[in-house]
Amino acid sequence: MKTIALGAAIALPLVAFAPAAMADCGEVSIASMNWQSAEVLSNVDKIILNDGYGCSADIIVVDAASGITSQVEKGKPDIIPEAWVDLFPELVKAPLAEGRVVALVPSLTDGGQAGWFIPRYMLDKNPNINKIAEILAHPEAFPSQEDHSKGAIFNGPTGWGGTIATNQLSKAFDVKGKGFEVIDTGSAAALDSSMAKAYERKEPWLGFYWEPTSLLGMYDMVPVDFGVQHDAAEWKRCTSVDTCADPKPNTFPKDNVLTLASKSFIERTDPAAVDYLKARSWNNKTVNALMAWMTENQATGEDGARHFLSEHPEIWTKWVSPEAAEKIKASL
Repeated sequence: MKTIALGAAIALPLVAFAPAAMADCGEVSIASMNWQSAEVLSNVDKIILNDGYGCSADIIVVDAASGITSQVEKGKPDIIPEAWVDLFPELVKAPLAEGRVVALVPSLTDGGQAGWFIPRYMLDKNPNINKIAEILAHPEAFPSQEDHSKGAIFNGPTGWGGTIATNQLSKAFDVKGKGFEVIDTGSAAALDSSMAKAYERKEPWLGFYWEPTSLLGMYDMVPVDFGVQHDAAEWKRCTSVDTCADPKPNTFPKDNVLTLASKSFIERTDPAAVDYLKARSWNNKTVNALMAWMTENQATGEDGARHFLSEHPEIWTKWVSPEAAEKIKASL
């Protein structure tokens, strides 16, 4: 996901909701957002609900804000498989508390994660090189191509929340005074290219990135340990504010990524289909690898979903009933 949360992660409990005793799944609208992981997950849900539970599910393409707003105000779409709720805390907090929208499960078991990353091959050579203190003590380990006397930290383009946070954390940890410079890559493509070029050549690299992404499915990258706990108040006060003059050491939050359903969907649909959605959750490693396959094969969300279902029954069969599993396998 290209958009990174600007504010602190908020804790949103999953809402317990008892579905009505019905056996008809009926028509289901599933939101697909305009990024790869959300696209493939919406297609996984569509295939499983249709072929495993006899639903009549269709995908509608929406952006993050309008999709959540529509579900809150109109009860449609019925399901948002991958809602990055920390991007819109005020939009979802009250509807979740009131039960108008139901959080069924964390879509990502380990949450969305932004931060600074280094290649694992660097960590293999130096077991402490992913720790901020060790990094700052050795700028020569991350030489800048523009000035070999300095270390380089690659940043995203202007306007990203992660770009602002990287600039603020660079000030907080005094990277300039430790011999580093922050490289403005100028675009998402240039940031990707800087990592890919370094990794293919087994060269040093240090910079901002996030997961799940296809690039971290292709390249084994390790997050930097900033040596401090995430301070939500400080993040809101200064880490995420580009005009703040006195940032303190901090670390990136993990974003809550949830599957949201409308109250009306829960009330009218087959409880077995809801049980599937409550069980359906995967981790960043799985999604990274799937997105990498999709990118390499120029695959659509449906292609990616069918590839996942064909190649990883050990994962998805745990989400569904044995009867549904047999129907889904027969449909692939």
